[in-house]
Amino acid sequence: MSNLAKKVIDSNVAIVANGHSPQASIDCELACIKLLACCDQLSICLDQTSLIMDEYAKHLSYAGNPGVGDMFFKYLHDNQYAQKNIELVTITPIDDENLGFAELPVNNFDPSDRKFLATAVAARAQVVNATDSDWAEQQELMNQLNITVQQLCPDSCQ
Repeated sequence: MSNLAKKVIDSNVAIVANGHSPQASIDCELACIKLLACCDQLSICLDQTSLIMDEYAKHLSYAGNPGVGDMFFKYLHDNQYAQKNIELVTITPIDDENLGFAELPVNNFDPSDRKFLATAVAARAQVVNATDSDWAEQQELMNQLNITVQQLCPDSCQ
């Protein structure tokens, strides 16, 4: 991995980059496109259990087109084991609705976003978000876990 800040990218960033998020402004969409268009220059963290890739697969195309979000997904899919700028980290799903993952304390975070948070904790990475208000609403939990969130579209997260 390079010296770049490690990032865990919420699926909403790729969805917005593809133009499939009506609540996102054009500035928000452009910010997501700009970030993901340079994905080969980012230090990206995924979980070894493929929970994040499975989430991406629900919304994005393995073909890598027509959108920049799809291109990002294809890049990750094709390069996740190349050990270039993509780090696969171990997270531990557990059957506890108050936690979700062994890496997390008791929380009321959206269960569908816990995989991103657990990966960020395990990798000591920053979370990148576009339109999900949970990240801002859970600032106390982020502080407790020492996780920073890069808000690409702060106007969409309030």
